[in-house]
Amino acid sequence: MTIAPDSERRGADHVYRAMRDLIESMDDTIPGKFEITKEGIVHDMMAPGRPHELTVLRLRKRLEKVMPEEIVAHTGEPDVEDEPEGIMRRPDVMVIAEADMEGGGSFDPRALIAAIEIASRSNPDNDWVGKMRDYPLLGIPVYAIFDPRTGTGTVLTDIHSTPDGPRYATRKDFVYGEDVTIGDWTISSENLPLYGD
Repeated sequence: MTIAPDSERRGADHVYRAMRDLIESMDDTIPGKFEITKEGIVHDMMAPGRPHELTVLRLRKRLEKVMPEEIVAHTGEPDVEDEPEGIMRRPDVMVIAEADMEGGGSFDPRALIAAIEIASRSNPDNDWVGKMRDYPLLGIPVYAIFDPRTGTGTVLTDIHSTPDGPRYATRKDFVYGEDVTIGDWTISSENLPLYGD
């Protein structure tokens, strides 16, 4: 009789729940943003600066001008969470149907139409490596990254299976100033601030 897989799963569930409880206990006392990945807790200690927040605002407004009224570009809480996978993330912008925001608890990541991240100045690998790995695993069909460090970005789509797990198959890079298509909607990336502006 083999009990290892079940006991491993229970052990993973216990570790994830402990990390989740720890984050909830620290959320109001330690500055920054906490997320849980397969590797553990990620803490972006720096509060987002003006270029980051202005980019979030401009992208949200541009998307909501072109999307149907029932789809929103949500910024803020709650997190997206997949407890069985042991992952909890908080995208900068979540493209989601307003109806899928109803209820309590975290958002189901599979309800997201797209996740958009503004690369962090202090921890860009979280956006370019960690989330590029986690978002297809969570089933988020479109992942867009805007990077104010370089004035460039990318849109990732078409989740497919690989030996390392689900990954995005299609990558479309852009430079600030070009039009960017996220899901079914195209917006301008003009006049987005750079870090140092």
